[in-house]
Amino acid sequence: MHNKVTAKNGFTLIEVMISVVIISTVIMALIKMFANNTHIFSILKTKTQINQYASFFISNPKVGLENTTALTLYDLVSDFSLEDDLRKRLKEKKIKIVYQEVETIDMSDFDESKEQNSEEKNVNSNMIFEIGKTILNVNNSSLALLRLKTEKN
Repeated sequence: MHNKVTAKNGFTLIEVMISVVIISTVIMALIKMFANNTHIFSILKTKTQINQYASFFISNPKVGLENTTALTLYDLVSDFSLEDDLRKRLKEKKIKIVYQEVETIDMSDFDESKEQNSEEKNVNSNMIFEIGKTILNVNNSSLALLRLKTEKN
């Protein structure tokens, strides 16, 4: 008797199709993950730039508690010592600064000495606090900062 051993030398069509489906699913997941990471990176890059522009704004005491229509970033950093290439790039970036008064607090409204006729004052009544929101609009992004302004009557 002769034993005949049948050896399997290849893959069946079903095995090949299943492996192609599995590989394509993995590749699609990797492409989607790469696209999401690229999108998130571009958003973070834009936000980082806006935060850098805000640092220029915060460092400039001349601007911020009033409405300013069109301004370049170069105007904000005119007092800084910067490289010429950076100055050129900042001149091209147009920003819009919008100031909105949120609330004004007059401390004389809280002066208890008027009501009690006492000699002791609990509150310095000649101060006015103005809380405002300054919004920096750059291209399609914006950043809002709360600012506090104090005045004496």
